[in-house]
Amino acid sequence: MSTLLDKIKRHEAQVAVIGIGYVGLPLATEMAKAGFRTVGYDKSDEKVRAVNAGRSYIKDIADADLAPLVKEGRLRASSDPSVLGAADVVVICVPTPLNKTKEPDNGFIIAAAEDLKPRLHKDQLVVLESTTFPGFTREVLLPKLQESGLKVGQDFYLCFSPERVDPGNPKYHTKNTPKVVGGTTPKCLAAIQAMYGEVIERLVPVSSTDAAEMVKLLENTFRAVNIGLVNEVAIMAQKLGLDSWEIIEAAASKPFGFMPFYPGPGLGGHCIPVDPLYLSWKLKTLKYEARFIELADDINTHMPHFVVEKVATALNGDKKAVNGSRVLVLGVAYKRDIDDVRESPALDVIELLQDRGAEVSYHDPWAASVRIGEHTLKSKPLDGLDGYDAVVIVTDHSNVDYARVVREARLVIDTRNATRKVRGEARGRVIGL
Repeated sequence: MSTLLDKIKRHEAQVAVIGIGYVGLPLATEMAKAGFRTVGYDKSDEKVRAVNAGRSYIKDIADADLAPLVKEGRLRASSDPSVLGAADVVVICVPTPLNKTKEPDNGFIIAAAEDLKPRLHKDQLVVLESTTFPGFTREVLLPKLQESGLKVGQDFYLCFSPERVDPGNPKYHTKNTPKVVGGTTPKCLAAIQAMYGEVIERLVPVSSTDAAEMVKLLENTFRAVNIGLVNEVAIMAQKLGLDSWEIIEAAASKPFGFMPFYPGPGLGGHCIPVDPLYLSWKLKTLKYEARFIELADDINTHMPHFVVEKVATALNGDKKAVNGSRVLVLGVAYKRDIDDVRESPALDVIELLQDRGAEVSYHDPWAASVRIGEHTLKSKPLDGLDGYDAVVIVTDHSNVDYARVVREARLVIDTRNATRKVRGEARGRVIGL
């Protein structure tokens, strides 16, 4: 282990990051900035070519940050798995989606482990950052790597450190977001603290990889459950004839004992809709039902249906049916001011409206095209708003002129409270969530 620690201290350790997407590329960039020669290993030739040309495909990483690292030879990308054998530190940052029955799909991690196993060598640190269920690192990944004949804590070091990427966050990024780290053994923990301590401003060590895995799931379960609560408040407020946003904002004036969350058209992204279900699935194997998680998932999953019902009711008020109506969806990214459409509720809203016979278009300054079923839709210019029967605000991008939207549109259904400051200028009706 002293050899690895010496290499880290002298910044001579070579790093390989498996998966250079939203998590892996920012981490690889920070590793390279800290002075470590870093290679991003990915099976996507397109990503490999882009990185090696100094072009970023991740909004949070500017070409101006990436290109100098590539030019100086501190960062490169490769689709050749042999780079894993040359690395002193290997970090796994691959997707962990749910399958169609909402069960964990850890296939990408297993594939990464299979690539690494024949190249695993003594004094190598392996870190898993991909979100998974408590116990996965110890119960699944460790036995897979030990098939190499090497022993953890003696020959190699295995850790878990959950990614905390928040795309589009102007304040917190990879370097200054506190990093939870857990090791399979005390020596493993010491190895990751040495390595990540050279790159990340603050580390938060925990007692085990299981604990580190649970931390990530708690963080996003907390958000999913509270979002589910306020989404149900929005449903209840409608039945009571109240404005849910007014209620929540007034409650938020209490300086203690209340933390505001806000309703929306559903959950999106790679974490909040997915991570709590990893925990729920794990608990089912222990014959325990995670009731808060299941209820929140049910509420959040059905919010696109609630939005479409609201659109139908609003159109009825204009003596129109959804079938045959022209509807413009404003925003398809899963959150404001990013281009990521993974798990976006806007996709469900569009598909549900189409299923009812609506002619649906969308405008999103960040997402030029989206795939809906077997068809690809392209973003329309924000023109001719008075030609739509309804405009549905699903993502509240900051570079959209909402004053213009309410002035020109006949009917606006605002699921994000984006028009709260300009509703007095409205030409027609503006209906909140």
